[in-house]
Amino acid sequence: MNQTQAALPIVLPNLPQLLTHPDALPWEPFRPGIAIHRLYSSTPPGSAAALLRYEPGAIVPWHRHLGYEHIWVLAGSQSDDRGTYTTGTLVINPPDTCHQVTSPEGCIVLIIWEKPIQFEGVRSEDQQ
Repeated sequence: MNQTQAALPIVLPNLPQLLTHPDALPWEPFRPGIAIHRLYSSTPPGSAAALLRYEPGAIVPWHRHLGYEHIWVLAGSQSDDRGTYTTGTLVINPPDTCHQVTSPEGCIVLIIWEKPIQFEGVRSEDQQ
């Protein structure tokens, strides 16, 4: 991008209505039972933001945060070894923390990664 081009803002108008019609967004597979709608990512891999849609029973395997991870539960709930987080909850996981995430009932979250996450036993190009 040159100096005369300005990046355009990412706008999700009427997010509550979007949550009642999630298929209005283009989703792509992320992990088994989890779809992703990417909002932005950086190159080389660094910060990124996305909406994640968990099907009931979906699991994100044990992983480590290389930077801060912010999760805002927009609908449904998700759980890890520290608790269950319901609609409206904001969770901030600091760098060098680990967890596995499950969503027994399914959920949609806004997630912001400061840096990529690291799954155990997975090649770096398969990360986040």
